[in-house]
Amino acid sequence: MTFHIITLFPNAFRSYLGESILKRAIEDKKIAVKFYNPRDYAENKHARVDRKPYGGGPGMVIQAEPVIRAIKKALSYIPRNVGVSKKIRVPIIWLSPSEKQFTNETAINFAKEFSDIIIICGRYEGIDARVKRVFKVEELSVGPFVLTGGELAAEILIDTIARQVEGVLGAPESREETRAASPDVYTRPDVFAHKGKKYRVPKVLLTGHRANIEKWRAARQK
Repeated sequence: MTFHIITLFPNAFRSYLGESILKRAIEDKKIAVKFYNPRDYAENKHARVDRKPYGGGPGMVIQAEPVIRAIKKALSYIPRNVGVSKKIRVPIIWLSPSEKQFTNETAINFAKEFSDIIIICGRYEGIDARVKRVFKVEELSVGPFVLTGGELAAEILIDTIARQVEGVLGAPESREETRAASPDVYTRPDVFAHKGKKYRVPKVLLTGHRANIEKWRAARQK
């Protein structure tokens, strides 16, 4: 699985992708993340990509043409044909707070169906909407709120989809959604004291009775 990220701020991904599970997944070549900065595709001396919006209003809008060139560059790295006639569809995701809700089911489907995904990260007042007329995009939201930019939303997509890729989490049962998993978990010691009060692990978890434990976990799922 390769994630192709269109962003003005690729360094915003460095810390999250450089730690823990995603770092190992990249090192083990289970996933790859490539960046395409629209500034690299601007055709002006200062690599400027933002302009004032038509119709007035605050802020700046990212121009369509540098983003279009960045998407084309990403597409040029993706094998588009299998055999003679079968073409591979590459989803181009346009992040927006007011569109279709991205869910875990969406992530599972992406991981099953695609080997490459392009994610466009907006900034400022957004990206010139004509990009959506050049390419067929899939507009997704990670929640009913507005972020400063699309980079954080893209990281959520990468994380959620990557954990569905075979080998990223190790054992398949590591995916909580495939088993009964309580929102509350416990570990040693089974009892500790704090300010004179004792806090205990639920007794059923100490019994070793697997059926009863699974029943308890299932009952606590939300």
